[in-house]
Amino acid sequence: MNLLEVNSICKTYGAGETAVHALKDVNFSVAKGEFIAVVGESGSGKSTLLNMIGALDTPTSGNMLIDGKKIFTMEDEELTIFRRRNIGFIFQAFNLIPELNVEQNITFPLLLDYKKPDPVYLEEILTVLNLQERRRHLPRQLSGGQQQRVAIGRALITRPMLILADEPTGNLDTQNSNEVIALLKKASKRYEQTIIMITHNRSIASTADRVLQVSDGVITDFGRCSE
Repeated sequence: MNLLEVNSICKTYGAGETAVHALKDVNFSVAKGEFIAVVGESGSGKSTLLNMIGALDTPTSGNMLIDGKKIFTMEDEELTIFRRRNIGFIFQAFNLIPELNVEQNITFPLLLDYKKPDPVYLEEILTVLNLQERRRHLPRQLSGGQQQRVAIGRALITRPMLILADEPTGNLDTQNSNEVIALLKKASKRYEQTIIMITHNRSIASTADRVLQVSDGVITDFGRCSE
């Protein structure tokens, strides 16, 4: 069953001779539990695509379904709640709150939704991410790899059906990059979540279930990496 269906999505910025066609008639689907890598040069449209999937931007034309729901027909408040509860975001820059410790940063999205964290699930996340001994540490007391693990935990805590990762290893060395990708794949299988990840790293992309390339706003599906 498909979790995500992108149908004839176009995105144009500006008009006339200065118009920029960031996405051109994009069509693809993603099954539940798939781990998708999106590759492409800078300016190719891949970040625009991720923003569209994350409902952070709206298309010029076309539509998109997440879990059977038409995202771009929702009212603003409904969309905000849907996004907060069903989509987890992982960014290259970590975006942790400096004044909050590891545990507080992970549980912050729940607090925005006026929910209390499940202590058992929180402990499980800390264990999976090997952060049990760091739970009271502030971001400045952590390595880059540890900060990215916290960001992953924050994306997992709401039990989202879809996780969007924008260059999650961009600020990490090779060892930490490999560890982060392994954790993402482990989380995907353990919690049956769908992951769509932007990366410039072709070797990391090859570890995904499927690779999509964006070039000048056009999507090419390279299919399953094992094929």
